[in-house]
Amino acid sequence: MALKKTSKEEILKEAVKLFKLQGYHDTSMADIAESCGLLKGSLYHHFKSKDDVGLESLKYIHDYFVREVYSIAYKEEIPLKERIELYIKKIDDYFLQSKGGCIFGNFALELSVESVLFKDVIREDFNAWVDSLRFMLQDKYNKEEALVLAKEYVALTQGAIMMMNLYHDSKDYFRVGEKILSLIKD
Repeated sequence: MALKKTSKEEILKEAVKLFKLQGYHDTSMADIAESCGLLKGSLYHHFKSKDDVGLESLKYIHDYFVREVYSIAYKEEIPLKERIELYIKKIDDYFLQSKGGCIFGNFALELSVESVLFKDVIREDFNAWVDSLRFMLQDKYNKEEALVLAKEYVALTQGAIMMMNLYHDSKDYFRVGEKILSLIKD
């Protein structure tokens, strides 16, 4: 295999795809290297270990969601309904164009019991997701109700992603977004 120059970001993008499709335990450093067109040893120029790749992959996706999705919640110059619609659209765009489900949900099931490091990073993303949605829902609900509804939405979304991947049907997935929009109707 020919050596090629690949950035850390390109490696993370490939690693995320593989982790989502194959799971953490069934993805090897050799798999990641092959997917990137690299020799396995080349990965160690960027990452110390497979755990390092996994954690950096989670942080990479978390940063994307913070920047592109969760930040929408705090743009109070945008009317609430439009913010929630845009927020849902961005989440839909990501999960509908991405095979393998949610890396955070997948890793939570696969790794959170055995690895505190992974659990903390996974929890950080879920907390950011819940907090951003709670922030928007507080326009219509008290803090406790908004928190319960936000947690329910995240759980429903995760379940809908799983069902969508299992049945290859997005109909029920879209109902989750419709449900959250119905919470803010006057």
